[in-house]
Amino acid sequence: QVHLVESGGGSVQAGGSLRLSCSASGSIFSVNTMGWYRQAPGKQRELVTTITSSGNTNYADSVKGRFTISRDNAKNTVYLQMNSLKPEDTAVYYCNLQYWVHDYWGQGTQVTVSS
Repeated sequence: QVHLVESGGGSVQAGGSLRLSCSASGSIFSVNTMGWYRQAPGKQRELVTTITSSGNTNYADSVKGRFTISRDNAKNTVYLQMNSLKPEDTAVYYCNLQYWVHDYWGQGTQVTVSS
């Protein structure tokens, strides 16, 4: 089993920054993809960014140039640095880990950006 726990959410003004962390515990396969997804009220969960264990990254167009994903494989932790935050970034942010047919999710952390 794999357990993911997010932290670092909070409330900021537009233009501010936040850094999210997600720590994984359990039986972690070394070759995997971790990522961040978000869900705003009344909307479906959407991809924000992913990173493979080899360091390859992908970003949603809406966050390119503002968000940066990184990971520490030794600590089984993934980070999301969010800069130049906009009110439209307000959502619950979920950490995800995938490998082969396995798919694990954290419980989410709230990010609120005020105008």
